[in-house]
Formats: sequence, C-alpha cells, structure tokens
Amino acid sequence: MPYLFEDFALDGDRRELRRGNDLISIEPQVFDLLQYLIRNRERVVSKDDLIDAVWQGRIVSDATLASRINAARNALHDSGEEQRLIRTILRRGLRFVGTVREEAEAIASVKQPKPGLGIPARPSIAVLPFVNLSGDPEQDYFADGMVEDIITGLSRIRWLFVIARNSSFTYKGRAVDVKQVGRELGVRYVLEGSVRKVGSRVRITGQLIDAEDGSHLWAERYDRELTDVFALQDEITISVVAAIEPNLRRAEVERVKRQRPHSLDAYDLLLRALPDVYTFMPHGAAKGLPLLDQALAIEPTYALAHGFAAWAHQSLFVRGGMKPENRERSIRHAHAAIEHGSGDAMALALAGFTIGIVEHDRRLADEAFAQALTLSASCAFVYAFGCVSVAYGGDAARAIDWGEQALRLNPLDAMSCVPQGMIGFGNFLTGRHEQAVISGRRAVEMNPGFSMLHGWLAAPLARLGRIDEAKVSATRLLSLDPHFSIGRWSAAVGLAPDIVDDVTDAMRIAGLPA
Repeated sequence: MPYLFEDFALDGDRRELRRGNDLISIEPQVFDLLQYLIRNRERVVSKDDLIDAVWQGRIVSDATLASRINAARNALHDSGEEQRLIRTILRRGLRFVGTVREEAEAIASVKQPKPGLGIPARPSIAVLPFVNLSGDPEQDYFADGMVEDIITGLSRIRWLFVIARNSSFTYKGRAVDVKQVGRELGVRYVLEGSVRKVGSRVRITGQLIDAEDGSHLWAERYDRELTDVFALQDEITISVVAAIEPNLRRAEVERVKRQRPHSLDAYDLLLRALPDVYTFMPHGAAKGLPLLDQALAIEPTYALAHGFAAWAHQSLFVRGGMKPENRERSIRHAHAAIEHGSGDAMALALAGFTIGIVEHDRRLADEAFAQALTLSASCAFVYAFGCVSVAYGGDAARAIDWGEQALRLNPLDAMSCVPQGMIGFGNFLTGRHEQAVISGRRAVEMNPGFSMLHGWLAAPLARLGRIDEAKVSATRLLSLDPHFSIGRWSAAVGLAPDIVDDVTDAMRIAGLPA
C-alpha cells in the first residue's frame, strides 16, 4: 500500500521512498522499519515488535537498532531532538505521528513519467522494450519476458536506480529519442535492444547509452539456438546484467572526475576512490582510503564503502608491511559491510574476500558469498573475489570454476586479472602446470603492476623446471613488493595446511625469499 505524508511517498510494492520526484536511498532494514512504523501508526511499537518484524526475531544489539532508527529519521529530515514524525515514547517504544494518506492514485502520479524529471543522485537506468525484428508476433512474448528479467536483475544492484517496467513499457512500439527518454523518465542511462528470429536461431542485440549526451557505453550481440525459451532468457539476462554493471561503474567514475570536489557526496567519494583501490597495491589503497573515510563520515552505514575500505586495508596489510592496525581495520570494515549490506551483493563479496583472506574464517566468508549469489547470480564480483579465498583454502576445483564464471560474466573488467590468476593457481594446485602458466601469463598481461600475479606465475614455472623464467617472475614481484617473503605472505593469507608446503616450496625454487 502506498503512503503519503508531508512531501514524502513510501511505496511498499516498489520498496521506494521518494520526496517529490527524488528517490531517497535507504538500506532495506531501514525501509522495513519505517514501513512497519507507518503501518502501525495507531499504536506504540515496542523494541521487540520491531525486532520481530524487521529482523524476524534475530538477536540485534541496541546500538544496531538505534542506528536504524536514526537512519529512518535522517531519511525523513527528522531528528531525535525534533521528533516530528518518529516519536520515542519513554520506556514503551516508538510511534509514527505524522499525518498519513493511503492513496494509490496520488503515488501513481508521482511515478508517472513526465518532462523534466530530475536525475537521481545515484546512477539511474531505464530498460526499454526490445524491438521484435523477426516479423513473428510470438517473439514479442520472448522479448518482453527477457526485458522484464533484465529489469529485475538490475534492480538487485543496490547502487542502481531502475525504472519500473510499467513506465519503461509505455515506450513500446514507439520510435524514441534516447535523450528525450532520459529527460522524461529522469534517468542517466538507457538500455535498448532488438530480437530477431531466423529459423531455429535467435539474435539478440543490446546497447547501453548515456542519455545525457547520446554516447554508446556498451554494445553486444548474442546468437543462440532457440530451444528452451526460458533457459535462453535466463542466460541472456545474466550475461546482460553482468556486462552492464562494470560498464556503468566505469561511466560513473568518469562522470565524477568531471565534478567539482566540493559537490561530492558519499557515493561520489567512493567512485573517486575506486581507480586507486583497483590497483590492488598498497600505494593505491593508501590514496583511496581517505576518500572512503570521508564517504563513511557522511554515511556511516554505507555498506559498499565499508567493503572497499576492507579491501584497501587488506592490500595495505598483505602487501604494505603486515601492520596489525591494517589487519584489524580490514576485518572491522568487512564485518560492517556484512552488518549494513545484507541486500548488497558487491559489499558482501568484498566482505567475504577480506574475512577469508585476512581473518582466515572461510566458513563465514563462504556464507557471505552464498548470500551474495542468492541476491544476484550475475554478480561477477562474487566469483572474482571468492575464487581467491577458496583457492587459498585449498579448494582448487571451486577456485577454477569460480574464476571461469567470473571471466564468463565479466571478461573485460579491471578485476579480470584476479580470476585469471586464480585459474592458474588452481591448475598449479592440481598439477596442471602448463595450463597454470598459460593462465598466469594472461593475468600478468592484464595487470603487470599487481605484484602477486607474478608469484602465482613463478610457482608453476618452477615446477616445470623453467627456472630462469620463474626467477624473472620472482624478480618482478620483488620489484613491486620489495618486502615480500614467502613465510610472511603465506601466514598473512592463511594458506591451507594441505597446500602450504607445495606452494611455498615452488616459490623458493623460483628464487623468492623464505
């Protein structure tokens, strides 16, 4: 049921909170808490009521509950002192005291596209109905179903605002100008495409367009056998969603570079930090962390910022001196990412990676990866980060499988050097040293400045007796990370007992210091 109060609109079906035409970004638990208070506004809601409704009875600390209540108040421009809308009743609980109207028609008018809608602060996209070029009306059902699935898949990306199907499909059958669509729907990006059936095969094209200037950010063509329609829809949907996410991320980073620094909010600060964190090296992590700290000062419950901060501190710990404070901060940010990011697949992937590598709790890491994949099966981040944790834990088969999944979903992203390197590392662990060298060289070509890629390559070269080549790789690692030693590294990342001797012995043969 939609609820209107003051100049806010809360829509439980779309899980949106708006002020006028502006979408307000709040995490799922805060949305559920706010919705529960509004639905039960005729009575005082106790702490136990909230925990049962929002957390389904799970144990929740008073600090966590208080932070969610404060976040709900902040979203409504309320405060604990003013209590205009959410009032604390001493020793009894909370009550929503604003005047609320339940008017589906009113909120529908807020959602209808109209000229001049403002662009939301976070990246926004509309997926237009794909054009049926086959001349076969039956293919409309296939094309429409696939677009609906793509919209659903993109909606799972927490940092992305996705226009609902009902609004996007008002453009079906119309010749449209992408810039006009962007203005009418209030989005920065538009995805459009076409479907053509030829015999037993189908060709699907898609292109991602910047609606502000009409430039193309990504385009792809998929040629498939049209056998199992639903399986094909799933395959294309996963491929498209996985391809769009990193392309949008790159476009957003470039956009923020053009902004004046004083106009930056938490999300923009995170974007500015990404190019440095993505170097995988301590100098980049040290440069990106102040921006992430600023983002978290603005928004302390920002799960994705916690996730990237965890990764940055991990880079500083493992490759920047093994300082205990970096390890502690990495773990702290990783747990914060899990606490605040229950609905954010990317934040969970970063948290699982850090907890597996730095805290050596691979059971908790696997739980984070599993939750992330439940949220978004197309999130290449999960496989790309997860394959490192499972490889160091000795599960070579899963490391190879996850590395291949990451490359299949997202072959061109900056992260691809990691799964490529882990495919090599997994092959090394299973004795397939030739294959390990091939994958290791590909990984180094993708990112020669990431020191550990050279170590992953040196090990299989040493096992093949190609000592001169192995020593070249070892020398490159040490030029990038002069303080590297096999013992400190293997202890820092927690290599599993059943693989540690094989890995460290091969690295010693390659000439790396013990």
